[in-house]
Amino acid sequence: MSLYEKSIVASGHQMVSRTAVEIIKQGGNAFDAMVAAGFASAVVEPCLTSLGGGGYLIGHDQSSGQNLFFDFFVDTPGLGRRINPEDTHFFPVTVSFSGSDQDFNIGLGSVAVPGTLKGLVHTQKKLGRMSLREVLEPARTFAMGHRINEQQGMFLKLIYPIVTQTDRGRDLYEPGGILKKPGDILANRLCADFLDLVADDQGESFYRGDIAAGIGIEMEEGGGWLTRNDLANYQVHERPPLRVPYRDYELLTTSEPSVGGTMIGLSIGLLQKAGPYGGEWGEGKQIMRTVTLMREVEKIRAMGVTTPAQLKTFMEDGKVVSGSVEQIRMFNRGTTHISIADKFGNCAAMTFSNGEGSGYFAPETGVMLNNMMGEDDLHPEGFHSSPPGQRVGSMMSPSLLLKDDQIKLVIGSGGSKRIRTSVSQVLSQIVDFDRPLKTAVEAPRLFWDGEILQVEPGFSQEALEEVQRHVKINLWDTKDVFFGGVHTVIPGHCGAGDSRRGGSVEEI
Repeated sequence: MSLYEKSIVASGHQMVSRTAVEIIKQGGNAFDAMVAAGFASAVVEPCLTSLGGGGYLIGHDQSSGQNLFFDFFVDTPGLGRRINPEDTHFFPVTVSFSGSDQDFNIGLGSVAVPGTLKGLVHTQKKLGRMSLREVLEPARTFAMGHRINEQQGMFLKLIYPIVTQTDRGRDLYEPGGILKKPGDILANRLCADFLDLVADDQGESFYRGDIAAGIGIEMEEGGGWLTRNDLANYQVHERPPLRVPYRDYELLTTSEPSVGGTMIGLSIGLLQKAGPYGGEWGEGKQIMRTVTLMREVEKIRAMGVTTPAQLKTFMEDGKVVSGSVEQIRMFNRGTTHISIADKFGNCAAMTFSNGEGSGYFAPETGVMLNNMMGEDDLHPEGFHSSPPGQRVGSMMSPSLLLKDDQIKLVIGSGGSKRIRTSVSQVLSQIVDFDRPLKTAVEAPRLFWDGEILQVEPGFSQEALEEVQRHVKINLWDTKDVFFGGVHTVIPGHCGAGDSRRGGSVEEI
C-alpha cells in the first residue's frame, strides 16, 4: 500500500539516480534501489567510492517499522600476519589542487579491510525484494562502457598519480598513455565480469575464495597488511542509530564507532540549547552564531566528546573526558552520498567512500581498494597503531529526520570534515528558518578551519563586513566541492541534489 504518490532519489550522478528509479519501476523498494545505486556509483563515480571501500546506511523499513543502522566501514588489517612496519608499501603522493599541493598516503600498506561490497550484499539480503542479479545489472552494463561526466573527469585529473600508480590502473584510465577525459568512454570489463561473479556467489570469492587468496598473496609479497584472514572475518554490524532531539524533531544518525553522527548531534544539541534565533538567515549576527557554534564544537571535540555516551553526558551536565586535539585537513575526501524514499514509506540514506584510493586494484576485479590506513585523521594515535580487526571510525553520517515518528527528511553528504557542518547547516535552515529544500542545499556555506572562516560566495556584503569585525574570513570565488555535497529527500514531496557534487534528482 502506497503512503506517497511518488518515490524520490537524490545522488551525485545522474546515472546513479536513474538507476535507482529504474529499479523501483521494476518493483523494487528503496533498499533494492539503494543497492543498485550503490553498485552503479562504484562504477560511474570511481574517484569517490568503490566496492573496495567502506560506508554506512541509515534506513527505515516501513513493513517492520524498524529504524536501522548498517555499519560496513573498514577494519584495521593484519590478522594472522607478522609485519615489519619498515617493509610496508606505504608512501606519499602529491596531488595538485588549484592554488596548493597536498600529499596523500597510498600503497598496499594503506589498504584497510573493505566493507562496501559486503554491506551492499547484506542490505539486499535483509531488506530487498529483488534478486541480487537484478539489482547488479545496471552497474554491470555501465562497467561495459559509459561516458565520463565533467565531474568525474575533473577528479580523475586531480588524483592522476593515484589511479595510474599501477599497470592495472594505467590500462583502465590511461590507455595508450592518454588519460581519460570528460566525454570519453570508460569500459571496465574486469569489473563487469566480477559483478557477474558477485551475482552468483554473493561476494564469497572476494572475501573467502580465489580473489581473496590473490589479494592475500599480492599483499604479502608487496608489503601490504591486508590478509585472507582479514577478509574472511569481516562482518557487517547492525547497530541502533544514534537519536538526537532537535526542536520538535528527532535526528537518527550514525552511532559509535562513527564520529560524524556524534558531531552532528553535538552541533544541533548546542543549537537546541541556544534556542530559536529569531532573525533572518544570512544576517551577520546569524553567521556569527554559526561560527561560534562551529568553534565550540571543535573545542568540545578536542576535550574528548567523540562518542554518543560522551555527547549525552555533555549535553546533560557539561562534563567531558580528556582527549587529543584533531588537526584540520583541507582535502575533500573521495566520498559520495545517496538518499532514497519510496512511495511505500521505506527510506534509506547511504554514505560511502574509498578515501583517495590506494592505487592498488584487486586482481581480476577492476576494483581499486581504499587507502583508509593512510588517512591521518582516522588514526590520531599514528598510522598502523591499532590492532587488527578493529572497526575504524569515520565522519560519514547519513541521517533521517523524524517528527512524530514519521520520516520528514533523508539526508547526508560527502566532504570529510565538512560533512557535519554541511548537514548541520542545511538542517538548521530547514528546521529553524523554514527554507525550501533546494534553497537550503544550494545556499552558501561556512567552515571554520581552526584559524580562518572559509566562506562561499552568496552572503551579502553587509553581513560579511559584520563578520569580519570578529573573525578573519577567506571568501571563495565559487561554490566548491570542499563544502560537501548534501543530497536529500523529503519523502513523497521533493528532493535536492547538491550542485557542488553533481547533484541529480529523479522521481517516479
